[in-house]
Amino acid sequence: MKLKPAPELTVSGWLNTAEPLSLAGLRGRIVLLEAFQMLCPGCVSHALPQARRVAEHFTAHGVAVIGLHSVFEHHQAQGSREALAAFLHEYRIAFPVAMDAPGDAPGDAAGDRGGLPRTMAAYAMQGTPTTILIDRQGRIRRHSFGAVTDLALGAAIGSLLAEGDPVSAPDGSDPALACTPEGCPAP
Repeated sequence: MKLKPAPELTVSGWLNTAEPLSLAGLRGRIVLLEAFQMLCPGCVSHALPQARRVAEHFTAHGVAVIGLHSVFEHHQAQGSREALAAFLHEYRIAFPVAMDAPGDAPGDAAGDRGGLPRTMAAYAMQGTPTTILIDRQGRIRRHSFGAVTDLALGAAIGSLLAEGDPVSAPDGSDPALACTPEGCPAP
């Protein structure tokens, strides 16, 4: 199975972080990317509380949690930075949250994906919530639309943690990039 590299995030701004983040800058860490909307019931009741628990329990173990606010409907109600900041404060979301950059064209009832936010489109997300796990080498290891059980997400994170930290070879290359879920070849 060939693992796909995670596309870089294309965002219009950040909350809960002093500096903008990038997936390239997070290499060496496992990344949980949780795409959500403020008016998505499944996001509010399940996905965001779950992401908060992951941040509380796994950040010290090399897992970075990033929220991705991907607005593809009800733009007037949830599209402003101020509304998102108030939402994050009220729901006590402290992990970094990116605001997905708007798409180039408006969407339509016929399913035109041109109106989807840019990161959402780059990851071919079907909607919110979407949970994405990215390994230490920047590859997508899990991509799930809808609710993910705590057990399944914890097991997936545990599996990635068990793979260990990437180690550089003496020539500066990263042998972990040649690894697959079945193992890593000897140098």
